[in-house]
Amino acid sequence: MGILAFLLLGLIAGAIAKLILPGKQGGGWLITLVLGVLGAFLGGFIGSAAFGVGIGSFFELSSWLLAIGGALIVLVIYGALTGRKRA
Repeated sequence: MGILAFLLLGLIAGAIAKLILPGKQGGGWLITLVLGVLGAFLGGFIGSAAFGVGIGSFFELSSWLLAIGGALIVLVIYGALTGRKRA
């Protein structure tokens, strides 16, 4: 997967993670991009370590699920660090 595809995957995964989690999360599209890309890295690492499946191609369902799951984890950690409360 190219770097632009990975950035797009991270941006979309971060936006989906923000939609899934209840409450108001701060940050604009740049924070969403950073959290999504970090989440995609984390999801790919966890997927490779636990299931033997990493982030392979932009159009694979496993790539999207791992990226969104990782973005959810990163978003929860970000919310805990910044002190934002979920509704």
